[in-house]
Amino acid sequence: MTPACRSCGTAPLTDVISLGATPLANALRSAADLAAPEATFPLDLAVCPKCALVQITAEVPPDELFRDYVYFSSFSDTMLKHAAELAGEVVASERLGANSLVVEAASNDGYLLKNYAAAGVPVLGIEPARNIARVAVERHNIPTRAEFFTHEYATQLVSEGLRADVFHAHNVLAHVPDLNGFVAGVRTLLKPTGVAVIEAPYVKDMLDHCEFDTIYHEHLCYFSLTALDACFRRHGLTIRDVKRVPIHGGTLRLYASPSASAVAGPRVTALLAEEAAWGVGTLEPYRAFAERVTEIKRGLRALLAQLKASGKRIAAYGASAKGSTLLNYCEIGADTLDFIVDRSTVKQGKFTPGTRLKIHAPEKLLDDMPDYTLLLTWNFADEILKQQAEYRARGGKFIVPVPLPRVA
Repeated sequence: MTPACRSCGTAPLTDVISLGATPLANALRSAADLAAPEATFPLDLAVCPKCALVQITAEVPPDELFRDYVYFSSFSDTMLKHAAELAGEVVASERLGANSLVVEAASNDGYLLKNYAAAGVPVLGIEPARNIARVAVERHNIPTRAEFFTHEYATQLVSEGLRADVFHAHNVLAHVPDLNGFVAGVRTLLKPTGVAVIEAPYVKDMLDHCEFDTIYHEHLCYFSLTALDACFRRHGLTIRDVKRVPIHGGTLRLYASPSASAVAGPRVTALLAEEAAWGVGTLEPYRAFAERVTEIKRGLRALLAQLKASGKRIAAYGASAKGSTLLNYCEIGADTLDFIVDRSTVKQGKFTPGTRLKIHAPEKLLDDMPDYTLLLTWNFADEILKQQAEYRARGGKFIVPVPLPRVA
């Protein structure tokens, strides 16, 4: 039976689409691992008929997913620029200084907090991936604890005398099995006048642009403001402002504060009304999404088959989690792609989960000059196309797979 909603507990959920049994999206393999069996897990999307929270039904233990992680935010110029601009905005709006404290859950390698530290604002990172936490401490001098952020851990921090003026959580809320515990922890750690700045991919953008490849086992939930507002209010937090930002294919940025000191602003009210108008709590938008996903699979497979039949050589760019979902769901492997490249030195030399393509440095595109390159990290398309200007000048073309396959 489909499990209960991770937010409000309603059961059963309503099924949306199954992407099949897939390996863990970031479980890159070494050459020595290739002969070993590879675990797969069902990847099925559902929606709560009561609170409208979209979520997958399977759950993999967080220790298995996040204790040793391969995604470093600092490898993306786009992410670094985004972080610097946001930190500057918050320092000014919240009037932060030497007596303030900024805490970030899932702080990665310190890519965001280092901007606050440079401005003289004390910071604390909480990052469960031990390998990444070490980089934050040793390379960026960011105080970082290798822990999962939970309500219990927030209570421990308060017992140590720590309370946050600003709490950041970027692209982590979707990863949390105990959604209610995480949000309760935010409320516990915030000062009465504090603010939580939270970014999460927006379900409306996922639906509109058919971003099905953002569905993988690390992403348990896919948020609307409607679903978030209900969850936050349940734990004494009011979303006082909201912005839609383009990062990661479309993201909601929330500004939430303890309810005793905050009221919902006009942008919150307007977006809630907009969601009601497009049917956030009905089944129609999700059924239409599922139909478009199957169309993309057919179209992309047909395009690649046509290119291969005409003798073209095809590579892929971006050994990303979303790339893993796309390749495995669309059944695109070594019979179609010659190799894959990625800018992250942590990934180079390893092999993609399920499809087992060897990952090379981006320079291999110029060395081998495949005719086409499937752009799996389409959310950074502008950055990557600019970086690969020489490849394109020599005649190489990129295939952008969503929202419809196209050649760029």
